[in-house]
Amino acid sequence: MEDNRGYDREEIFSKKVKAGKRTYFFDIKSTRGNDYYLTITESKRRMNGDSFSYEKHKIFLYKEDFFKFVNALNEAVDHVKNDLLPDFDFEQYENEDSESEMNDELRWE
Repeated sequence: MEDNRGYDREEIFSKKVKAGKRTYFFDIKSTRGNDYYLTITESKRRMNGDSFSYEKHKIFLYKEDFFKFVNALNEAVDHVKNDLLPDFDFEQYENEDSESEMNDELRWE
């Protein structure tokens, strides 16, 4: 699907990551010229009285920037894990994610 500006094109691949009150979406989309790009969307649920809405923030990442982006992200994460919080057990979150994914899979089957 495409809106008038060329955004929201059909997704080729999509991965959803639940993280507490936030959900992240990693979506691969194609351009009109059959090139590919990644959109990373952060979605947060916000209460508005008795109803709710979603606040979304989106990053468009193009193939020529994939390598630099991944390297910078890994470097930043490694800095937190190794220099700022060397004694923190980050593996506890890996198990949480696996259990959450299993529960999601069971719910959707």
